[in-house]
Amino acid sequence: MAYWLMKSNPKFFGIEDLQRLGTDSWDGVRNYRARNFMRDDMKIGDKVFFYHSSAKPSGVAGIMTVTTAGYPDPTQFHPEHRHYDPIATEDAPRWYMVDLTFEQAFTEVLPLSELKFLPALEDSLLLRKGCQQLTVIPLEPKHWRAIMDMAETLELLPE
Repeated sequence: MAYWLMKSNPKFFGIEDLQRLGTDSWDGVRNYRARNFMRDDMKIGDKVFFYHSSAKPSGVAGIMTVTTAGYPDPTQFHPEHRHYDPIATEDAPRWYMVDLTFEQAFTEVLPLSELKFLPALEDSLLLRKGCQQLTVIPLEPKHWRAIMDMAETLELLPE
């Protein structure tokens, strides 16, 4: 099993939306590095932190699980869709997505301002300059444990 962090602006899709739906696709990723992670590396059963980006506060809002390995994002083929890509074809898709299932929402968002103080995250892509815009970030087991430990310490995990 691998660990990930995926970012979404909660104004468009937040942890509450995933909780309501149960399972949903993570479409619209238009960054090649993030695409490659979803297409090549994410596997069914991987654990993922749901990260609220461009929010006050931005941070980890909960946990989800990968339930479908990477497959072509159909929004790239529809001219009326905001994620349309005129270069993509059914035979040569450019963009991929995965399906994710809600596991749990934290009682409060674990803010990035607090995560920055975790020594275990010093080498994570989440905090590395130049990688902060990535919407899909791989985490090492030590990164996952450090964030989970902080959530437990701050009593953010629901009972």
